[in-house]
Amino acid sequence: MPAPPGLRLPPPLQVAWLVADPMRFFAAGRRLGPVFAIRLPGMPPEVCVATADLAEQVLAADGSGGRAGAVRRGLLGPLVGEASLLTLDEEPWWRHRRLLGPPLHGRAVARWGERVAEIAAADIDRWPLGEPFALRPRMERITLEVIMRVVFGIRDAGRLRRLRVLLPRLVALGGNAAVVRLPPRPREWLLTAPAARRAAFLPTTRFARVRAQVDAILYDEMARRRRDGDPGACDVLSQLLAARDEAGEPLTDREVRDELITLLVAGHETTATALAWTFERLVRTPRVLERLRDEPADGDDGRAYLDAVIKESLRVRPVVPATPRVLAEPMVVGGHRIPAGWCVAAVIPLVHTDPDVFPDPGVFRPERFLGPEAAKANRAWLPFGGGRRYCAGAQLALLEMRMIVAEVLRRVELRPADPAPERVRLRAVTLVPARSARVVAARRGSAAARPWPG
Repeated sequence: MPAPPGLRLPPPLQVAWLVADPMRFFAAGRRLGPVFAIRLPGMPPEVCVATADLAEQVLAADGSGGRAGAVRRGLLGPLVGEASLLTLDEEPWWRHRRLLGPPLHGRAVARWGERVAEIAAADIDRWPLGEPFALRPRMERITLEVIMRVVFGIRDAGRLRRLRVLLPRLVALGGNAAVVRLPPRPREWLLTAPAARRAAFLPTTRFARVRAQVDAILYDEMARRRRDGDPGACDVLSQLLAARDEAGEPLTDREVRDELITLLVAGHETTATALAWTFERLVRTPRVLERLRDEPADGDDGRAYLDAVIKESLRVRPVVPATPRVLAEPMVVGGHRIPAGWCVAAVIPLVHTDPDVFPDPGVFRPERFLGPEAAKANRAWLPFGGGRRYCAGAQLALLEMRMIVAEVLRRVELRPADPAPERVRLRAVTLVPARSARVVAARRGSAAARPWPG
């Protein structure tokens, strides 16, 4: 069987192109065919697929030799830890997934809807009016508050103040290329060796210090809750401390810490970016925005349309570019044999613009997720990945988006600061709006209370 065709640029130029213009980079690969190979520095060869059918085959590899944790460990291990759903594989991953499932199940997260709306409303009321501002940092502020209060369950005002400063720094430094792109052994030395830790100017030193400060707060919070207990608490941290596996064993404090930081990484910047993209598309699609305003989100039709808008936004502007797995055994995809040790990935922006599934893929049309088209569209919809490694926090992210979008529409009118669409940029491992979704806000005539669409 032939090897997949590949881009001929040297790996350093491929990564430079990917960072500068990810959509054109992926489009160039698709011109080689539905299966193509890329090479990025320090990574094994990666075979990409561009269609919904091939993506389904790739995601099925999770049950027969695909290792998603192995891919992420080198990039995210220093930030989220070695005991994270993102970095684990096989039985350790299954154990964590079973324990995290109940706190993040759809019915469990639904109870947080009103709290999310209250957090969003308090922030929206402080937005500037009549002047351009970037929406993405505002959304990050809201989603960070949700993480601290709903996921971490922090109540102490002093700790909340400290974490509002420390957690964004932790994520930013942990995603810094100077930390992420270092080979594992030199990076570990820089993060742990006393001589390196004294060099305050090093990005690794700044990261290690912030990580230690955050860990100290989280471990102290765990110790307090294990000691004092809080039977009525429904935040994720409290539920993880109470969880037991099939052998009756709890998660260790280190395991809980790693999963909390995982939920921070997966649910703070990514959800904020998804919200920013949603409004970047909405303010440039007046027909959709008007219908969304006309159909109250607390009614069945309005709730369905709001969900379709969110899905369509995540389709046309997915936040995560791909779903890489390292193969433990060879695999045949699209008539090409991929050796063990290579990566295989569904490229989400390409799958989401597969014309066989999404006619007129460049058009923002939420109706494709309603009516007879919906089943086919949902099957190829991959913003949270797919297969057995479907994102554990997807229901929380969708709840946040639903509540925050509804609250914004209730309180302000938005228009684009610039009529031109914002380009897609790769920031760390996410696809973000190049200008952070700049808008102009005006206060709506009334923000009368209505039932939330929880």
